[in-house]
Parts: sequence; structure tokens; C-alpha cells
Amino acid sequence: MKNLLPLLSLLFFVPAKAQIISGIIIDAETKAVLVNASVRIAGSTNGTYSDKNGKFVLMLSGDRSNKQLISTHIGYNTDTILITEKTSLTISLSASNKTLNELVISGVSKATRIKENPVAITAVSSKTIERASENNIIDVLVKNVPGLTAVKTGPNISKPFIRGLGYNRVLTLYDGIRQEGQQWGDEHGIEVDGYNVDRAEVIKGPASLMYGSDALAGVISLFPYMPPNNGKIIGRFISEYQSNNGLIGTGLRLGYRDNKWMWQVRGSYRIAKNYKNNIDGRVYNTGFNEKNVAAATGYYSKYGKSLLNFTLYDNLQGIPDGSRDSTTRQFTKQVFEGTSDDITQRPVVNNEELNSYRLSPLHQHIQHYRVYTNNHYELGKSRIDALLGWQQNIRREYNHPTQPHQAGMYVRLNTLNYDLRYAISLTKEIDFTVGANGMYQNNKSLDATDFPIPDYTLFDVGAYACGKWKHKKMTMSGGVRYDTRQVNSKDFYVRTNAQTGFGEQVRFPDTANTTLQFPAFQKNYNGISVSIGGTYEINPHLSLKINIAKGYRSPNITESLSNGLDPGAHIIYLGNRNFEPETNWQEDIGAFFQFDDFAASLSVFNNNVLHYIYLTQLADAGGNPVIDAQGNKTFQYQQSTAQLYGAEASLDIHPMALKGFDWNNNFALIYGFNRNETFKDQGNSGAYLPLTPPAKLITTISQEFVPKWKYVPTINISAAVEYNAAQNRYLSLYNTESATPSYTLCDVAAGAEIRYAHHKTLQLRVQVNNVFDLACQSNMSRLKYFEYYSASPNGHYGIYGMGRNLCVKLIVPF
Repeated sequence: MKNLLPLLSLLFFVPAKAQIISGIIIDAETKAVLVNASVRIAGSTNGTYSDKNGKFVLMLSGDRSNKQLISTHIGYNTDTILITEKTSLTISLSASNKTLNELVISGVSKATRIKENPVAITAVSSKTIERASENNIIDVLVKNVPGLTAVKTGPNISKPFIRGLGYNRVLTLYDGIRQEGQQWGDEHGIEVDGYNVDRAEVIKGPASLMYGSDALAGVISLFPYMPPNNGKIIGRFISEYQSNNGLIGTGLRLGYRDNKWMWQVRGSYRIAKNYKNNIDGRVYNTGFNEKNVAAATGYYSKYGKSLLNFTLYDNLQGIPDGSRDSTTRQFTKQVFEGTSDDITQRPVVNNEELNSYRLSPLHQHIQHYRVYTNNHYELGKSRIDALLGWQQNIRREYNHPTQPHQAGMYVRLNTLNYDLRYAISLTKEIDFTVGANGMYQNNKSLDATDFPIPDYTLFDVGAYACGKWKHKKMTMSGGVRYDTRQVNSKDFYVRTNAQTGFGEQVRFPDTANTTLQFPAFQKNYNGISVSIGGTYEINPHLSLKINIAKGYRSPNITESLSNGLDPGAHIIYLGNRNFEPETNWQEDIGAFFQFDDFAASLSVFNNNVLHYIYLTQLADAGGNPVIDAQGNKTFQYQQSTAQLYGAEASLDIHPMALKGFDWNNNFALIYGFNRNETFKDQGNSGAYLPLTPPAKLITTISQEFVPKWKYVPTINISAAVEYNAAQNRYLSLYNTESATPSYTLCDVAAGAEIRYAHHKTLQLRVQVNNVFDLACQSNMSRLKYFEYYSASPNGHYGIYGMGRNLCVKLIVPF
């Protein structure tokens, strides 16, 4: 009766010549229904979405002849069928890693196709993520998104950079909630469970319109797996091993969903020892021990859903400092404190320690807790989204060898996130969205001895309005946002503890014999963000897009107030209280080509940043770096004007005549310049921005076979080549950076689906990264600059990247 009523109401109001098409959309492999799949008539705006049961009803006016029905869903191949006299259809969509036609969520009022979105955006499917064998989820995305790179401090520490900008300029979202840790730090990655990331979207360019400050460079949006609506308990077990650093990882999840209720539990554990290469051998203190636990529950109704989620991340992470014996180049370790610690006299690390899973006493401990609720409801033509979340990030860095249980840095960051959004479809062609979001933060140092930043509170709120107009082959979208942020910190006193000899925080009024390391600070920041752009589908094979956006970012706490050693980064940071907010104008122009046998894209961008904040190494009167007794260098934040421009291109060849064959190519080129007049025509002595990635080309050839064997339904093989050009445009001022030669890495992989039960198949994949065991250094690796000597007996300086790595991955659904 419930399914009959919509049909009767449609028939009552539809003209006589109008006809009704209904059906259900399912996953071609699992047969699970697909919710919110798009169904439309080709060449028109007449369309709808599948409901929570995968069903749809669509009115068709006029003659059926030669009309086509197009079905799309995130992570699936687009399906186009010719409409016949049949009025009830079952449409099966197959999973795909092709992204040009993929629906995306980020940055718009509702899901839209990539080539209809004027913002530069790349989607990474669940299939791509499952087949990847990298050390963390950011490295997986770097391999698949042109223009995305990462600053690395070992295998498990990757800080994302988008088009040459990173740290607090890149906003990371997990299930819609912004990830809040200490993003300004170099020596830790993002605190998420990579085994539970189902798919991802990367927005390249200012995304401040929807998200506020800290999205100046773009957004990385990670979507966790959610169980399908099939009324069954389903699960997945994942396990992997990597030979280079002995990484052992396991993950397990169980979930259930029916028409009303959903629940899910997840857990994972990963452990690794020191990685190795053929120059350094095993690199001391690069192992880690990572644990994750999560749970979710939710209620679904005909109007929408309410979900409650909890996640816990706990990571013990090695912190390499790169100290060595000057003659043998063997790694050494710190065993004394302060002036008693002579870096040239440290003892050599023995082989047992180098090959052990046991971490050095000098490591960091990062914990991240998250509780949040997502709510989405549809009321006719309008939609309401509400998010409320709390997260806590705790970071301890142990740097005292004589008292290993005493943390050098110990900070606790509490964040309350809120987001309310209202969207309405005013007509079939016009969508309009208004919203407000922001956060409240409180950061506090606990039982620490080093204090690079003070305690502070932060309140942030922003309101925005945006709209989208789609008419025939043209789509226009744009909007405006206003943000305000208030930062407060009180006087922060420190002194030396007479018993331990370490620093300690002292609170007023007990301030005798103390130093005022951080005077009180209060500042309000305000900014306006604007975006406008459009796409035009010239024909089914060619689409053009253009977008102009103004972004805004307020200075983070370390840029403004830092004054001390970050023991994990081995850097003494100095901030500037008078910084202005960063703003930028970025222009993007892109073209997308799609044919049966190949797809291609080309994007060019220009980004002008006002009040650009960057780090410069300090030098003494003789031009030598300022270094303390433990070899920690001193860096100071500066502000200038910057310009970044470049291009990205992709070419995906998949001839229909060669079923299962795919040749994918991604290319990115970025130039970054400091436009301060002082550095005009100074080249490497100040004209180039630090941490600018070189030109990079990744080409991957893969072939999937369907042998029709009873127990092995599919086999896939692939080979990838990653070419990184030489980076001769670097910041050599005060020895901040040095030139980086070009290098090429090669990977090969083979995988298969193996049937182990009726309609159940497991995935087994074997991959070899860096097949030829090349010793190389990326200019984006901080370890390249971990060097304390001006001369080396073997001619090599700094630490090299990971050598050959055999990876075995097993995924068992049940």
C-alpha cells in the first residue's frame, strides 16, 4: 500500500501522455540496494534519487523512443540503458575507480558529478583504497590525486600538502567533522584509522566558503564505511604485512542495518619496527604502535537519519633525530641531558635495538578521542543537516633519557564542533544553501618540561550562503561567507625545578624567580570568503569549468605565540604576535574529456596569497645556523606575499576492446614564489617558497582477468612508475633547504579474488614497492635535513627514504 500511494498520486496529476518508470538500483556484486543513486533522463534535468530501499519513481513525458536512462552512484560505473516498454527496472551498478562521472559530496549543497562541479576536486574510490599498500591513508591519496603531496617524517607520519600549501591551510574532515589535533606540528600524521576509510574526496583550492578558516589550500574529506541496508550482520577482516619495517596490521569490523536501525563496531592494530634502506641501514626510532577502536549506531526514518559515532586513536610513535657517529655513520642515541649531552659523543645504537619492535624511550604518545552525531533530514524539497561533536587530542613527547617517563611536551586540546546547514531546491534548476559552523577550543599544557606554545582558548564561528543553478548543459555555483575568531591566552610563567633541573609551568601568584615565557594575548580575526564558478558541457565528451575563490585563514597559535622547543620536531620555534590573517585569490580553469576508450583532464591554477606565513631558519652574524647543544635548530615565522601556480593533468586509457585493461597517468607541476620585494630576482636565496614539491608523474598499467574459474573469479596485475623531477627551486637562505636530484620509483602488484563460500570472496594482494631498492630523498621529507656534520665519509647527508618493501594484504568479508 505504501509503494502504491506515490504511484497513484503521480498518475492523478500527470498529463495523459506522461508515463511512469519505476525500479530498484542494486550493487552488481553484492546485490545490496544503493541509496541516493541518481537516476535521470539523458539530455534533460528530469531526474530523481533512489530511496532508502534503493527504489525510485520517475515520470516520463512524451514518446519513449530513443530516450536513455542514466544511473550514477558514488564509487560506481555510470550505467546508461535505452528505455523500452518495460516500466519496472532492476539496475545493477558495478564498482569502479573511474572518477570523472562520480558523484561527490564536498563543497556543494548536495551530491553532484565531478565534471559538473566548478571546484577542482578528485574522488578516490573504496576499490582504489582497498588495493593500495602504503603505510598510511595520506600516502594512499598522494599516489592517486595529482597536486596532493605530503611532508614526511618517516613511514607513518605524512602531513598533507595541496598545491604547495600545507599544515593549517589544509583542512581534514572525518565523516564531516573537522580533524583537530596539533596540525602545525611536523612530527605526527592525522589521527584516523586508515583501515576504516571507505572513500575520500580532495578539494584543491580555497574551500573556506563551506568550512571557514584553515581550508585555504583545500580539504581532504575522509568517509568511513557504513553497512548497507540489507538486514544482515556483515563483517570484514583485514590483515597485512610489510617486509621493510616488519609492519603487521589487522583490522576487524561488524555491522548491521535495516530500514530503521544501524550499528557498527570496528577495531584495528598496527605495529612496525625501524624501516631500512641501502644507505642508512635501519633508521633508528622510526617504528610505531597504533591502535584504533570505534563504534556507531543510528536511526533511519522516511525523513532522514540520526547517527551517533565514537572513535579512539592511540599511537606510540618513534621520533628520529638523525644523530650519528661521524666516522661510521651509524645511528647514535641520546643518554644524557642538557649540557652533559654532547651529540658527537653519543653511543652507537646496537643491532638488537635497530631490529626490535620495542620503541625507544624517546618517543611520542598521541591519543585522539572523538564523539559526534550526524543528522540529515529531508522535508519535501528542503534538507537539514546538523552536526555536533567533541574531540580530545592528547600529545606527549618524551625527550628525557634520564627520566624516560617524564614528558617534554604534554598538551591536551579539547574541541567542540558544531555545524548547521539548511538547503532547499527552489526549482528543478536552483538549489540554495545557508548555514553556520565553527568550534570552541581549549588547549592546556599538563605535566611538561618544554613549552613551545601557551595555554589558550579559541572561539570560531562563521555563516555562509551559497547556491547552484543548473540549466541544460550549464551549471553555475557560488556563495559568500563571513568568519570571526577570537583567541585568548593568559600570562604563562616557567622556571627551572631545583630538584629535577627541568622546566616547569608556574601559575600566578607563585611567580618568584620565574620567566614570563608567554605574555597574555587577546586577538580577534575576521575574514570574508567568496567563490563563484561554472561548468559547461559542450557535448557528452567535453566539459569545461572555471572557478574563482577568495579564501581566509587566521594565524594558528604556533605562528603567533610559539617561543620554545618542540622536542619531537627538534626545532625551536619563534612566533610573531602581530601577524595578519592570510587571504588568497585563486583562479582555476579545467577541461574534462571522456570517451568510451579514454578519459582525460587538464587543470591550471594561479594562487596569490596575501600575508603568507612561512618558516625561515635563523642564522648568526657569520651566517651559520643557530643551534643549541642538542643540535636543535631555531626557526622563526615570517610573513610575506606569495604566489603559487601550476597545472595538473590526467589521462586514463581503458579501451573497450581490451576488457579489464587500464592505463592511468597523473601529472602535477607547481611553482611557488615569495613576492617580497627584498627577494626579487634572488632565486634560491629567498625567491622560492619552502616545501614546494617538484614536477611529478605517476603512470600505472593494470589488467584484470575474469578466468571464470570456480574458486578464482578475478585476477589483477599492475605496474606503476613514479617519476619525481629534480627540485632546483628551493629555499637555500640560511641553509633552510638544499637541491634534490630526480628519482624514479617502480612498484608491481598482483591480486586475486578467491571464493571461499557461496557468494563470498576474499581478496589477496601482493605488492612490491620500490622494486629496484633505490635510495632516494624527497625534498618533502624532513629526514633529508636531519644532519649534524658538514662532511660525510660516504658522501651522503641526511636520512634516505624507505627501500624495497614487499607487501601482502588479505581482506576477508563475511
